[in-house]
Amino acid sequence: MAGGKDWARRRAPDLGDFEELAAAAWTRLPPTLRDMCGNLVVRVEDFPTQDVLRELKLDSPFDLMGLYHGVSFEKKSVMDLPRIPDMVFLYRRPLLDCWAEGEETLGHLVAHVLVHEIGHHFGLSDADIERIEASAVD
Repeated sequence: MAGGKDWARRRAPDLGDFEELAAAAWTRLPPTLRDMCGNLVVRVEDFPTQDVLRELKLDSPFDLMGLYHGVSFEKKSVMDLPRIPDMVFLYRRPLLDCWAEGEETLGHLVAHVLVHEIGHHFGLSDADIERIEASAVD
């Protein structure tokens, strides 16, 4: 047993575990920000699709931990026709890979990526995203 833990019986967090981490991070966001997100959908998947990798010109599916998909808040118009809801994707396997190589907790990393992608939804600056993170990421 390494470090007093029985690693032989442990398994990697699955998609459901990641959904729980994302939900916990969501509840820590300032209520006004959550309200402003409206119908934003948060999805957890193992990897980005091949189409996403091609579109972003990424060589490896491990190169992307999260993605905002939609029309950012500042570019929307009341004249726009309804479309699929805006979504934030969190990619489990790249997040696990980053977590395994780093010093942060998995919950912190998931919250960081969630806040960052929500920031893209609103077209926020990096400084704005950092301020939100300071209050929402443990």
